[in-house]
Amino acid sequence: MPELPRFECATIPPAAKARLRILFLAKHACGDGRPDATDGNHAVYHHELRTTLERIGLHVIPRDDYAAILDRPDADFAIPLLNRAGFQNSEMLAPLLFARHGLPCLGASAIVRGLADDKHLAKVAARAQGVPTMDWQVYRRGTGAILPPPFRAERLVVKPNASSASWGVRIVSAWAEARDHVEALQQAGHDVIVERYAPLLDIAVPVIGGAAAEPWLLPPMAYLPDALGGPRSYEEKRSLVASGPDPLVPVEDPALVARLEQHARALVRELWPFDYGRIEFRFDPATGALHFMEVNLSCNLWSQKTISRSAASLGIDHASLVESIVAHSMGRQGLLDAGVARLAA
Repeated sequence: MPELPRFECATIPPAAKARLRILFLAKHACGDGRPDATDGNHAVYHHELRTTLERIGLHVIPRDDYAAILDRPDADFAIPLLNRAGFQNSEMLAPLLFARHGLPCLGASAIVRGLADDKHLAKVAARAQGVPTMDWQVYRRGTGAILPPPFRAERLVVKPNASSASWGVRIVSAWAEARDHVEALQQAGHDVIVERYAPLLDIAVPVIGGAAAEPWLLPPMAYLPDALGGPRSYEEKRSLVASGPDPLVPVEDPALVARLEQHARALVRELWPFDYGRIEFRFDPATGALHFMEVNLSCNLWSQKTISRSAASLGIDHASLVESIVAHSMGRQGLLDAGVARLAA
């Protein structure tokens, strides 16, 4: 196991906690913590994050609809998690409205969110920084005939270009099947990306802001299910079907950790500053091949998911992690003095 880095978690001073009003915008912000029939454990996540913010000592105002932010809300800071809102690129609306209102919010600027959430553009940025990627082709709506990609592959991954939680993903072995899925996704209103399938392991590098101005790379986490190589479905990720906790383990190979961190830092240079996210890769232990897949900014902060599990491997509890991320965001946007209190982890 590589030597674990030492982190300092930022904390929000008591006077700021008493002064600041935090708008928490999420589909299940007002829920009671029970799973949702459509969104599954996302409802559990939203409830946990809201109650964690309250337990930290913040004054939280929960809202669950964009109507709450069409006019400037009576708040000092916002946490926007209202994504997948029934229209394309909905994850950009809240940051744009908050920018219009001059209200600082957690996450990243809308334009950076757009770049990161567009899987094609994220791969362009990665390749420009020398980060290895799988070959790919984007098929945007309204661009004419759906022609085969300019590369050969035994298997192809076809998915919405801005999909999340594996929605709409299909792995195929024939171009005809790939083209059919591209057409179906486009007819449903999505741009589509087709990429060469890469085995075998999913590995995520969590990146957060903390007490320091530069990004922190938490320990990379590998997803190790009993059956390697298969895609994870939306239903599995949201616990809409029977499934246990995500089989996540820290990467123990120091050489692989160094490669992951080198590539993650190269890509972070294109996106920084932001408050938290995951840089995701595919790794083949048989060949040593490592390929960038995608970036997930403002990703899941539930205690059972990757960022929190990685932080826990360093002894950082969920509440300390959340407070540190929020404190970093407030500090970089001028809501806290430069001398934010610090707590060594």
